[in-house]
Amino acid sequence: MSEKFIFITGGVLSSLGKGLTSASIAKLLEGKGLKVAILKLDPYLNVDPGTMNPYEHGEVYVTDDGAETDLDLGHYYRYTNSPLGRTSNATSGQIYDTVIKRERKGDYLGKTVQVIPHVTDEIKSRIRKLTQSKIKPDVIMVEIGGTVGDIESQPFLEAIRQFRLEQPQNCLNIHLTYVPYLPSCGEVKTKPTQHSIQTMRGIGIIPDMIVCRCEQALDKDVINKISLFCSVKSEWVFELPDVDNVYQVPLVLKEQNLDDSISEFLSLNKKASNISAWEKMLAKQNNAKKTVTIGVVGKYLDHKDAYKSVLEALLHGAIENDSKLKLEFLEADKIKSIKDLKKCDGYLIPGGFGNRGYSGKVLATKYARENNIPCFGICLGMQVIVVEFARNILGFENAHTTEVDLSTDHPVISLLAEQNHTEDMGGTMRLGAYECKLKTDSKAHKAYSKKKISERHRHRYEFNSTYTKEFEDNGLVISGKDSKSDLCEIVEVKDHPWMVGVQFHPEFQSKPTEPHPLFTAFINASLKHAQKGKK
Repeated sequence: MSEKFIFITGGVLSSLGKGLTSASIAKLLEGKGLKVAILKLDPYLNVDPGTMNPYEHGEVYVTDDGAETDLDLGHYYRYTNSPLGRTSNATSGQIYDTVIKRERKGDYLGKTVQVIPHVTDEIKSRIRKLTQSKIKPDVIMVEIGGTVGDIESQPFLEAIRQFRLEQPQNCLNIHLTYVPYLPSCGEVKTKPTQHSIQTMRGIGIIPDMIVCRCEQALDKDVINKISLFCSVKSEWVFELPDVDNVYQVPLVLKEQNLDDSISEFLSLNKKASNISAWEKMLAKQNNAKKTVTIGVVGKYLDHKDAYKSVLEALLHGAIENDSKLKLEFLEADKIKSIKDLKKCDGYLIPGGFGNRGYSGKVLATKYARENNIPCFGICLGMQVIVVEFARNILGFENAHTTEVDLSTDHPVISLLAEQNHTEDMGGTMRLGAYECKLKTDSKAHKAYSKKKISERHRHRYEFNSTYTKEFEDNGLVISGKDSKSDLCEIVEVKDHPWMVGVQFHPEFQSKPTEPHPLFTAFINASLKHAQKGKK
């Protein structure tokens, strides 16, 4: 059987949830025993999101092979078993960069280089690369970022139009649209969807199926109206109303037989989708009796997507511990004293860059250490644990990271050696998966139950190893080191219930059905702390 291709587009407005919808569809297809590969095409001109402000783009999701990618790849990872890497995300910046470099080499043999066919051919080439995936996919899903009608997305839409023309029997177009409810008149309005489909048809793409995002369930008359005006069979118009839990989305779509409709259209197997493990996870979450409160001390909290994988991984850890998760968001740059900290069962210090909010993170870490409250530091969070310990236990009052203070007397965190002569900011950090060896009898070893692990990184600064003896003699244990370079990967405060910092990003490898062991251990320790407080 030749590979089948599903193209997901979005209309009316952005942030409808194309990534979640794509991941949910892939989940259902995997439940049928099919192998699925997923590609996110982003129309922006940045080569990747690595240099973009978190307020602009949200989280940068990192793959094992070191690609800095769109946060939707995090959804793909959490919902599916699709292999993710550099071939799973492509931007306009990457596409145009490749075309221009080929032109400079003379690969186009003197022809005038144009959007059609040269740019669209390169886009189609990126799509075809997924057919070479090691899993040999049955289905390749392609999500087009942005909204239909955007100028920057036109080459991508033209490329998938051509792709469909070349092999019509193997392609399916699904359009995600918004169907608003207007309280002032008590009506659901289909006109935005009609115009979105008209725009699609105007560029030569006729959606085969429509998924309608809506505040509430749509009645049959609305479905029929969309079917009539958009030339899509009514049984292939699906609704996706707001849900309390995004992990319910696959079930909502399954109840409407979206996966069976896709199988019918693409002549895939008729096997019923089995997602029982997913359903058990949801049941476990819904039936949890305990509650754990975690304080997230961050600097991008106005845009929660900046910490998307972290927040999801905390939820996964809570589910594994039969608990409901309550989050307290603590703006790091507003923490000036202990009074600014809300009492929580545990504190998480996530990654980030720069000076803003640094002192607030140090203060929160000090409070957690002195009061034996579980604390989990990730990337910059680990470095904050080191700086706080140096200042308040080792007595190095001016200890700091050279990222913030180049003239510090005690640079306990310093620039990675290979970063000294780096000029370009994009794609030059320590990126991707590295193997780490764990110290036995450590909290990390207990959590992982193994001696070696592999975790993904995204950082420029590291623990300064010249201070190793002073830290370890005073109770800060280096419990994980890079297997090849001996760089510090994990630190733990020895005489503390659970204070662990990691230089890597464990949140990138957590799923609701396979929670990351460190998040599970952190939530477990936080629950124990909560129980002590009740006694």
